[in-house]
Amino acid sequence: MPHALITGANRGLGLGHTRTLLEREWTITATCREPEKADDLKALDPGDGRLRIVRYDAAKLDAAETLAKEVSGPIDILFANAGAMGPKDQSFGHAASQAFLDTMAVNALAPLALAEAFADQVAASQMKVIALQSSRMGSIADNDSGGRYVYRASKAALNAIGKSLSIDLKDRGVIVLILHPGWVRTDMGGPNGLLTIQESVDGELDLIARANPAMSGRFFHVNGQDLPW
Repeated sequence: MPHALITGANRGLGLGHTRTLLEREWTITATCREPEKADDLKALDPGDGRLRIVRYDAAKLDAAETLAKEVSGPIDILFANAGAMGPKDQSFGHAASQAFLDTMAVNALAPLALAEAFADQVAASQMKVIALQSSRMGSIADNDSGGRYVYRASKAALNAIGKSLSIDLKDRGVIVLILHPGWVRTDMGGPNGLLTIQESVDGELDLIARANPAMSGRFFHVNGQDLPW
């Protein structure tokens, strides 16, 4: 039975991925900061042992190492989904702040720490996929409006990390996918998004299902198109 580890699984896309993979008979290790408050996530439990909810806070540097002590066995999909939008005001003149560093820790450093902590378990699986939940706003070439310094920088850093991971883990057979989920109607994306959570989840899982070495280290739109760096 395939196994996925999904961070930020208590809401939005993480919750959607957890629900869909459970419906497909996967085993899921679902993480969130406060499992005791994750009612929507707990409601997905099929009661057959396939869903395990584990505490994990992407803002803490040692969180991945702690998590690795609790998760055993091969991991077919390591999905670094947990992320943060950063402070409300990210305009020029207000962006250089502690909040910049805090957001970078969640969006870039935490996925790297996860990859370092779980690379062996991913490499031991059948699918061998690390999926990074990025954003089109991390594309430098696509930035024609400026602003959003904190979020843009953190996702650009994540993209660079994903590219390096694809090179460093190639010999171990690990495929690294860098994904833009589209503009999704979530708490983070807002009510005007163009995609439902399920539409985005289905698109991302289709890309993951087709993962092969030629796709590793590339930056994909949820519709399958390559995005510019």
